[in-house]
Amino acid sequence: MNKLLLIPISLLILPLLLNTCDDKAPEPQCIAMVKVTTYTISPRQTDATPTITASGFNVGWKNPKKHRVIAISRDLKQRFKFGSYVRLEGCGKYDGVYRIEDLMNKRFKNRIDILINPNDKPTMFAQAKLYETN
Repeated sequence: MNKLLLIPISLLILPLLLNTCDDKAPEPQCIAMVKVTTYTISPRQTDATPTITASGFNVGWKNPKKHRVIAISRDLKQRFKFGSYVRLEGCGKYDGVYRIEDLMNKRFKNRIDILINPNDKPTMFAQAKLYETN
């Protein structure tokens, strides 16, 4: 008798399970289109303590780009905290997820600077998509 009851109950629950499994996670929304440039730990491009970011993070001299750190313009700082992660698209080989650990000079607006190694070629991208990550 118990087996007969399980079949109708299973038939009622199965569509509910299938429906929840079919739901896809929402696609992340582009937060902004930003100008993207690169910078190095050169004192000419930073300050007197080039390996220490505005957040206090130490990138070191050997391979600073391994940390995947970016500097953001101060208008974007209103939206993000140090240590937040964002994803960039439209930067070719620099596409990907980065951690916000530095600030740009106040003269820049709607802009992101990707930290690269001193021997890497400086690059500028007209526009890139900025996404917030979890």
